[in-house]
Amino acid sequence: MPTVNMHDAKSQLSKLVEAVEKGEVDEVIIARNGRPAARLTPLQPRAETSRRIGIAKGRFVAPQDPHADDAEVAALFLYSKP
Repeated sequence: MPTVNMHDAKSQLSKLVEAVEKGEVDEVIIARNGRPAARLTPLQPRAETSRRIGIAKGRFVAPQDPHADDAEVAALFLYSKP
């Protein structure tokens, strides 16, 4: 785990990132005035997410006519007290 001062890190950033990407070093510590300030580490590859199509299959039954109850639902929303 090499430590590099800020000025050198700015001028050699491409080389430092390449070394981390290739696995030549696990991480690089960037120091400011001799004190560790940041850590350059490789990103972990994102896990592939599975497609969620069909996740609720079998959990409910869709009505034959999805608009059959529209009037009843509209009446519930439009109902006003006398």
